Amino acid sequence: MKQEHYLKKVVEAQKRGEAKGIYSVCSSNPYVIQAAVRQGVEDSSAVLIESTCNQVNQFGGYTGMTPQEYNDSVFSVADAVGLSREKLILGGDHLGPYPFRREKAEKAMALTREMVRAFVLAGCSKIHLDASHRVADDPEHDLSPKTISSRAADLCAEAERAFQELKERDPSALPPVYVIGTEVPAPGGSDEVEEGLKITTVPDFEETVRLTKEAFFGLSLEAAWKRVVAVVVQPGVEHGNHIVIEYNRERVRELTSALKNHSEFVFEGHTSDYQTVKGLKAMVEDGIAILKTGQSQTAAVREAAFMLNYIEEELLGRRRGIMLSRFIETLDAVMKEDPKYWLEYYRKDEAEFDRKYSLFDRQRYYWPNKRVKESLECLFKNLRAQEIPQSLISQFLPEQYKKIRLGLLDPDPEEMLVDRAMDHMREYAYAVGNRDMVCDWWC
Repeated sequence: MKQEHYLKKVVEAQKRGEAKGIYSVCSSNPYVIQAAVRQGVEDSSAVLIESTCNQVNQFGGYTGMTPQEYNDSVFSVADAVGLSREKLILGGDHLGPYPFRREKAEKAMALTREMVRAFVLAGCSKIHLDASHRVADDPEHDLSPKTISSRAADLCAEAERAFQELKERDPSALPPVYVIGTEVPAPGGSDEVEEGLKITTVPDFEETVRLTKEAFFGLSLEAAWKRVVAVVVQPGVEHGNHIVIEYNRERVRELTSALKNHSEFVFEGHTSDYQTVKGLKAMVEDGIAILKTGQSQTAAVREAAFMLNYIEEELLGRRRGIMLSRFIETLDAVMKEDPKYWLEYYRKDEAEFDRKYSLFDRQRYYWPNKRVKESLECLFKNLRAQEIPQSLISQFLPEQYKKIRLGLLDPDPEEMLVDRAMDHMREYAYAVGNRDMVCDWWC
């Protein structure tokens, strides 16, 4: 399966009126990546995995990995699970000056070009160009759409140069496809998401397309423009700490209708996390054919780890001589010691609760921490040392319990954790047309 061809086929199918799409897993969590790859094998489908410029860049990002190191880690999972590399699409998300926003424009853009180059040379064939973030010497008000488009074209030119270098090393490499535009997030991650939610207007969408096309053509990037497969819009979906704004197709009817005037691309919807299966499927039917997901996937892994922790406490908490993992306590302690990833997102009087249960899932930044990883390994080791009563699995992981009873899942703690993430993957797989049912093993 050719990576570019697959994304082009998604666009072509949409323009034929077919509800075809693809979901993009944007996460650095190893269990989420494993779940995504396994889901691809289960559905015999393409798998799209992306990393953001915050997670991964030439300086390591918060994961400590460069684009090449991140992609190599994904390839190793794919190889181990048995997913053909031809079915694995790797991408760079929100590639723009955000990680270098404290620098002045000249330096920030130079560093961003270097970052885009690293993503392309690492084999990323789907590139989201997002130059919407202000840098140190930009005016205090929002950047003009023309400046954003000009910088996006600048970064595209660098991506094209990097691809030519990659092509010399690997003649079979396919040229990258591009996604343009950015969504409008709720200010400050506030729980007042409905007040801060701004659905993309048709004039804004058309202006993004017009200005970006002009900027591309101004740099002789006509060939690259033909590989723009999607425009990011805000289709009225968002979530706060504890609430979800559901997709309402009537609220965006004007926007999705305007997409019909463009035969060359589809919409990409960010923050599709926590939407219902019905909502996800409606989004794909309406042309929002690329569904980005990440936080709900890491939240599912967190939920499973917490449930395993509760099983451990019920099973082993009163036994002598056993060192419990205390995973929940350890994770929270690490978060409190280094609050930079959650402090501005959670109200002071609710922070203790939100560190554990907020839908923003700021815990995802702490999984690479050495103490957190050691605690999770201790949890797995403790639960593997004895047979877990099915009654406890039923109590805390009821869906996994059903699959264990049917002989479809090994009652291994790590396997149950990954399968919990796959519960969410199956919803996306159904929404984009990769499977006929969300649940085809119990229903």
